[in-house]
Amino acid sequence: MSGLFDTLRTDSNDEWQLYTTHRFVRSLADGTLPEACFRRYLGQDYLFLIHFARAYALAAYKADTLDDIRQAATGLTAIVDIEMGLHVAFCRGWGLSESDMAALPEAPETMAYTRYVLEKGMQGDLLDLHVALAPCMLGYAEIGTVLAASPATKVTGNPYYPWIEMYASDDYQAVARAEKQTLDRLLHDRGGPGRMTSLTTTFRQATRLETAFWEMGLRT
Repeated sequence: MSGLFDTLRTDSNDEWQLYTTHRFVRSLADGTLPEACFRRYLGQDYLFLIHFARAYALAAYKADTLDDIRQAATGLTAIVDIEMGLHVAFCRGWGLSESDMAALPEAPETMAYTRYVLEKGMQGDLLDLHVALAPCMLGYAEIGTVLAASPATKVTGNPYYPWIEMYASDDYQAVARAEKQTLDRLLHDRGGPGRMTSLTTTFRQATRLETAFWEMGLRT
């Protein structure tokens, strides 16, 4: 039996393929992405992570059980205390300081997706929020796995291969598996007749916004 993520992914296949096989992604794999594009993406991703942390804070507020509050708190701590530090260290290698990134204006695409996620969380419940977040967390896990396993991906001399390794890593894949389980549990606890229509709409729109984020990254 397919889980919720697999169902959403299948029902949104056109949007999902545009997102996960985007030119930005392919250029990471073959190492041809202009460095200015990658730096722009990294800076905006820093700003994105700040709002991702806010989404987990919102998840704690939306939670009905102590277990869900703990899970949200764990996610928030992981972003603020671990992932942000790793991102800043990674960006430093690309000549981007944290102060420089914090001072960047948000691109319209960054604002569009992050505010959409927060809006869905405020408007709906914990399941709506996690579905809106899923294309980011689970999409990156799929992209990392596919690119790392592809014989077409350039390894030696590819400045972007460390990025691919990061999302293909066992640690990140474990986070993705846990998120899939959370989606299934929330659907079991909060799902009902007619719920899939709205969840699919949310997932498709969030996936389109992720694609727009790649497009933003291609602009220098």
